[in-house]
Amino acid sequence: MTLTVSLAGCGDDGSSFGDEGYYTSGDGGESGGGQDGGAEGGDEPVIPDEEGPTEETETETDTGEPLCNDVDDVILYLSPDDSNSMSSPVQVRERVLVDGLGLGPVAIRPWEFMNYYSFDYAPADDGSLALSAELRMLEGFPEDAPHYQLQLGVTSEEMTDAERPPMNITLVLDTSGSMSGEPIELLEHSCRAIAASLREGDKVSMVEWDTQNSWTLAGYAVTGPNDPQLLDKIEALTAGGGTDLHGGLTSGYELAQQTWDINALNRLVLISDGGANAGVTDIELIAESANYGGSDGIYLVGAGVDLVGTYNDDLMDVVTDAGKGASVFITNEAEAWDTFNTNFISTMGLAARNVQVELSLPPGFEIVKFSGEELSSDPKEVEPQHLAPNDSMVFLQELVTCAPELIDEAAQITVTATWEDVSSFESMEVSQSYSFAQLLDSDASRMAKGAAIIAYVDALIAIKSGTLTEAGVAIDAAYAAIAAAQAVLPGDADLDEIKQILDAL
Repeated sequence: MTLTVSLAGCGDDGSSFGDEGYYTSGDGGESGGGQDGGAEGGDEPVIPDEEGPTEETETETDTGEPLCNDVDDVILYLSPDDSNSMSSPVQVRERVLVDGLGLGPVAIRPWEFMNYYSFDYAPADDGSLALSAELRMLEGFPEDAPHYQLQLGVTSEEMTDAERPPMNITLVLDTSGSMSGEPIELLEHSCRAIAASLREGDKVSMVEWDTQNSWTLAGYAVTGPNDPQLLDKIEALTAGGGTDLHGGLTSGYELAQQTWDINALNRLVLISDGGANAGVTDIELIAESANYGGSDGIYLVGAGVDLVGTYNDDLMDVVTDAGKGASVFITNEAEAWDTFNTNFISTMGLAARNVQVELSLPPGFEIVKFSGEELSSDPKEVEPQHLAPNDSMVFLQELVTCAPELIDEAAQITVTATWEDVSSFESMEVSQSYSFAQLLDSDASRMAKGAAIIAYVDALIAIKSGTLTEAGVAIDAAYAAIAAAQAVLPGDADLDEIKQILDAL
């Protein structure tokens, strides 16, 4: 992940990503996200100097930079994730609610929680993207250093199964000895869910790998859902041998290249425990193999299946980032069918390539907390992300301004999304400007949910790394944020789930 240091109009901001991937600023940042965010790693809120100047040239920092740039608009580029990872929240739920364990080794990546849980944004028109913004002022900050919470949504078009393009799927299946028992069963459930989602004319290839690679299907056109030959191949899968993930991926991409179909959406689905104990085990080399296919329009979906505590989450995250596809975690049969059948199109489909989001803020603003993976004032430093149909990119950020006198009802925030058309690769753009008055008066129920999710993430981080007191503060803040969201979104299943997990912790 990448971050440049000149992010805002408030001088040298001391910006950084925390241990768990959060972006926080050292100048005016509150790691807990204001009144709803809880605490991150026990950091105390830092309030900007109340006597800071309002003119750009009156006072300078030790480096000679202006303390407050109240002249130039702030232009930032945002990415929620290099791919569309959704593994962390599923692993947390499995460990806590099913296995009765603590958080243990699970990586808490905030953007994966925003990716996984749903927001009811209206779909975009066919071939386009839709933008949404919500804003509120946070309480508890001085008038000359106001903090705001801003949530942005970038939503793709709605697509039914009848409307989706043909699929050309290469299954790259880990059948090594470490997959014995529950992992191989989850792999089979995932494959059956994919088989049930296919229609006549879709094509499937299959690579089984341990320390050897076996091509058991190559460009096979299925007869429809639950094709008998495909199901027979799935039923015959067995686990045994060592684990050469690099060799399996290399072989999978070779097969995918040989069976590539210009008239179909080409996907490579890697299902594994993420281990690599034989052959080439260097993560960067494995990622390069994934990127080779992605550059030709073969996008990787990585599905983790394993017993709790041994899944190599970091390796799968790197591989799917390079392959420009989703990273998911399959804990049971229901999750397999939800991911690869109910949500087949949003897991496997593609609505827009290389989406990049630009946020324009009035002078003096900076982001002091950000839910996504990448944030920069240089667009070259932010990796674009592909967006699936029936899906949204959601960003929650906390803002502070060193020039509050510039903010009135007419002050504007502008959001611009650029992307490439899936079929023609034509460059596309949509832009929307919002006044502060318009945003502050609009419905903020989706942002209440986003704030609750991030407060929940803050609590998980504090539980893992903070003291008992710090964790208690964060948990209390999370409960308050969840209650506030449930008041405007009663019966929301996602909010009910995160509260249940906090109760169990």
